[in-house]
Amino acid sequence: MPGIFRSLAAVCLSFAIALGHVALHAQEEKKNDAKAEQKDEKQTPVPAESVVVTHHEWKAAGAPVAYTATAGNVVIHDDEDKPYGSVFYVAYTADGVANQGTRPITFLYNGGPGSSTIWLHMGSVGPMRVVTASPDATGTAPYKLVANEYSLLGKTDLIFVDAVGTGFSKPVGKAAEKDFAGTDQDVKAFQRFVERYITVNKRWNSPKYLMGESYGTTRSAALADALQEKGIELNGVVLISSILNYGVRVPGYDTEPIVYLPSYAAIAWFHNKLAQKPADLKSFLDEVRRYARGPYAEALAQGDALPAAEKDAVAQKLSAYTGLSADYLKQTNLRISPSRFRKELLRGEREIMGRYDARFEGTDVDAAGETPGYDPSDTGIAGAFVAAFHEYLSHDLNDTTADTYFVSGPKVNESWDWKHTAPGGRKLQLPYVGGDLADAMRKNPKLKVFSANGYFDLATPFFSTEYDLDHMYLEPTLRSNVEFGYYPAGHMIYLNVEALKGFRDDMTRFYTETTHP
Repeated sequence: MPGIFRSLAAVCLSFAIALGHVALHAQEEKKNDAKAEQKDEKQTPVPAESVVVTHHEWKAAGAPVAYTATAGNVVIHDDEDKPYGSVFYVAYTADGVANQGTRPITFLYNGGPGSSTIWLHMGSVGPMRVVTASPDATGTAPYKLVANEYSLLGKTDLIFVDAVGTGFSKPVGKAAEKDFAGTDQDVKAFQRFVERYITVNKRWNSPKYLMGESYGTTRSAALADALQEKGIELNGVVLISSILNYGVRVPGYDTEPIVYLPSYAAIAWFHNKLAQKPADLKSFLDEVRRYARGPYAEALAQGDALPAAEKDAVAQKLSAYTGLSADYLKQTNLRISPSRFRKELLRGEREIMGRYDARFEGTDVDAAGETPGYDPSDTGIAGAFVAAFHEYLSHDLNDTTADTYFVSGPKVNESWDWKHTAPGGRKLQLPYVGGDLADAMRKNPKLKVFSANGYFDLATPFFSTEYDLDHMYLEPTLRSNVEFGYYPAGHMIYLNVEALKGFRDDMTRFYTETTHP
């Protein structure tokens, strides 16, 4: 009998333990449910789509253009048709247009990734622009805003768009920054924005254009193909200061020094650092291009096997093109990095040059060292653009939102997912989007591309852009759809007002040729 009681006791104990586990599991489930509910409660509220409208007049050489400025947002939806992003934009649309189906519409944005669009908005082809002292530092407030006689408002409506995570654009609902901070995530968001905007504003039949700067060109090339897949065919894509292949930065290859050489030559020419300065910059750069893709590339391809005599000859040739000493060039193994070039060329004057625009000069903590401590072409204009935009937004556009406007999205660039799925499904670790643009052009053979380049840009060298656009494997009938413009400026072409005028003239012709009746 004692054995039976012991068995019964054991069964009861096991049953009690099991009940305890069930109760504990139930408590854990309740805790998890509570955490999930708390998480849901922390969702970002989805704002209503709203606009603030003001009316203005823009005057140029021709008749005045009455226009409406609209500061607003559209809400974009994810694959499950749930709101996940609120995208801020400022649109400038001409009044009194009888048939909007014939009026072009252009979507403009900066890059970064992680930059808002105040640079294009306040400096390029909008109806107002901020005055800078470029290439000198602009200095302190108050800054001056003027009517922009070089605006494209006479040719196209202009929609300036801030990427999610920048400006007033933000994730909403259950979305987070990671849903937008990536090459393909970003393209998807912009594709949804364009589709939503033309739907809400009844612009499906308008001629459509993309105009992006810097990483904005990476976006544009892939976005053109993404829009094509949605039945949204573009008339034109304008690439300002392009980077279409991030593989150029991969160490172990000699692409970077080759594609930068013509830019170094242009900058040395500008700063009068050439022993025998050519009179004509264009002809000089044609010569440097030939050397870069020929003897220079062949010499670098030999690596450590390059004979000493040939190394000396290359160093002498590079010195003639860059203004740097042959001895210094040999110390760099004939491979000049942009940051070293910015420090070395004006070392004798104890000055450094800008990365975005090498026309800008500044002083460093000392004249020694390998690389500059800052970028004079950034610090020289940033304060003017930021202050002028905030003044313009509140006083001219009557946008009084209390939200913080992020000129640069917090940690967007640092957390960027650089992977890209190319046409055909190939997975790339770094974005190469020349193939995306080519795919869009093959499917839409009327699509035209204009590549705008600053001679003195050390962020996106023009020779690299030429290489990428010349390697899209287009048939001859399509190659003529790509054209280039060159300007005596840097990355932000419009900082040189004369360059802005030339760009406006090129764009006026480009829009005329690509807007079909």
